Amino acid sequence: MSDEDHEPIGRQGGYLAAAAWLARDADNETLVFRKFDKLSAVNLLYLQSEIIEIEKRLDDGHLLIIHGHDMDLKDAASTWETLVAQCQSDKPSQLRQDAQDRMALIRELRTKLKEYHEALVLQSQIAQMRHPEKRVLAAVRYFFERPHPILGGRAKTFLNNSKDLIALKAPTETDILSSFLRRHWASERELARDGVNHFARFSDVSIVVTVNLVTIVVAAVFLIGPIIGLNFARNPTAKLVMISFFMVAFAASIGLITTAKRSEIFAATAANGDFLSGKDN
Repeated sequence: MSDEDHEPIGRQGGYLAAAAWLARDADNETLVFRKFDKLSAVNLLYLQSEIIEIEKRLDDGHLLIIHGHDMDLKDAASTWETLVAQCQSDKPSQLRQDAQDRMALIRELRTKLKEYHEALVLQSQIAQMRHPEKRVLAAVRYFFERPHPILGGRAKTFLNNSKDLIALKAPTETDILSSFLRRHWASERELARDGVNHFARFSDVSIVVTVNLVTIVVAAVFLIGPIIGLNFARNPTAKLVMISFFMVAFAASIGLITTAKRSEIFAATAANGDFLSGKDN
């Protein structure tokens, strides 16, 4: 089916149309969903409370055993094989209901702990996911809400709380230059559901290639430019001004076209200053 065949479907609304539009983005930036922070926290709190209750039952049962006079139970409390034997013995006379109850509690704990730890790990991974970019969120909201909500019921408001939204795929590069190009770079225009406005689509690969080319050019300028400039400059004041200019411009370029941290920018600028000072001498 061609893109022209999909357009009428996309304008009708419904889950299939919404999913088709979300999946159409080659870079998957439009895969924006709720993460349900409050419900995730509630789930973890309930699981935690269930395990606390199991912990209390285990502790109480152990206290009864160690303060009691049943030597078989005391042996089972410190020896796993004895506990298993009291639960699975072929002789009915050796089977003990209290041992079976303890084994059932241990297995319940094992199941709940596994569920709890898996939930913790998943929530930790989700917490590290980034919020969608404003540009992407604006486009997704426009598609889902105009000229009328594409989904009905309570699902039509799932984009309202931006703090509870995550993007399944973060941008490859998040520097200032890449973000600027994403806002203004468009290789394809798609008609919106209202039949009037358009969405601008692009390939993130083209952004990455462009930023890499700009980075190479800037690196070459800051490597060759100071050498040529300092060779022609004879006045000490002019040299000082030139060195200061190149250092400031170098630091600014790192901040604009890379995702370097402040400490890395300081280190790179200091190294560049040593390089320029060496050329000056």
